[in-house]
Amino acid sequence: MEACANSNRWYRIFTEMGHIVRLIAPQLVKPFVKSNNKNDAIDAEALCEAVQRPRMRFVSPKSIEQQDIQSIQRIREGAI
Repeated sequence: MEACANSNRWYRIFTEMGHIVRLIAPQLVKPFVKSNNKNDAIDAEALCEAVQRPRMRFVSPKSIEQQDIQSIQRIREGAI
């Protein structure tokens, strides 16, 4: 799954269902996109290509506590 704002939540949901989930940073998927047009099918194809690479690096999911801290930091930065 491509790492995004909601990917940590989906990671937890799918993991609880028994699925194996790996998060990939969008920057690492971009080289596998074969078209300038953006749609779900093109994104899915690029993700499938990327995940099959033996040296692909995956992103660690954030815990709820880490997400809370990140939210607090963003709110604080916005207030300054």
